[in-house]
Amino acid sequence: MKFGIHLPQFGQASGPDSVTKAATHAEGLGYDDIWVSDHLAIPQGAPYPPTAYIHEPIVTLTWAAAATKRVGLGTSVLVLPMRRPLVLAKMLASLDLMSGGRLIVGAAAGWLREEFDALGVPFNERGKRTDETLAMLRACWTEDPVNFDATATGGQMVNMRANPRPNRHIPIWVGGMSDAALNRAVAFGDGWHAPGSNKKDLSTHIVKLREARPEDSFAISTRLQWDGLEENTDDMKRQIAEFRDIGVQHLVFQPRQRYADDWHRSVEKLWNMTRDV
Repeated sequence: MKFGIHLPQFGQASGPDSVTKAATHAEGLGYDDIWVSDHLAIPQGAPYPPTAYIHEPIVTLTWAAAATKRVGLGTSVLVLPMRRPLVLAKMLASLDLMSGGRLIVGAAAGWLREEFDALGVPFNERGKRTDETLAMLRACWTEDPVNFDATATGGQMVNMRANPRPNRHIPIWVGGMSDAALNRAVAFGDGWHAPGSNKKDLSTHIVKLREARPEDSFAISTRLQWDGLEENTDDMKRQIAEFRDIGVQHLVFQPRQRYADDWHRSVEKLWNMTRDV
């Protein structure tokens, strides 16, 4: 099993120095990858996410990439229909190239209607916009010139060049628990990246996904909130083993600590736990 950690991207623990320190600390401990989330605007008083103070994910991940050498770089998850596909393809290709081929693109359709309204993107079109963006990312990363008629997102590429292209296949892990998300992961994804709050649902979905995508290279990844310093060590070890036993290959932990020092103590404690599972 592989393990990732969510960077202190939001709230009082966030900032350039804390992201640099967290990224290098995670790499030094031996984590497989570091992760960021995607929210551009949040309604006042919303119960989740817990704060509206969130640094832009691709910029944050690029900052972390510049401070590290080995550790993987992941998005958990980019909300694809909120972003222009061609611009996103260029940004992600550039990040992967400049980081030495370390990017994992976690991507999904999104769920926060008010955020779509703020961007002028129709909420009820997010599914087809997501599918089209996934297809366009691959076209921009593999074709030269690119020919793509983006009917859902409103763009058209005819004999257009969008270099530099990545020098490898960038993995895309599709997020979400809905039937549409699972079908999207099967059709477009190199893996599935889902919230891990309900192991029973996860197990059921993993069985279905493995029927359609049995290859080992198709990753099954779960993101889990973690209380860190307050979490019982034996309970966490048991949970990790349970995730492994239902077929999860990769766990991303998101510490809930408000302050940077707590974050560092938490991820060190967690890393020591994972060594014994």
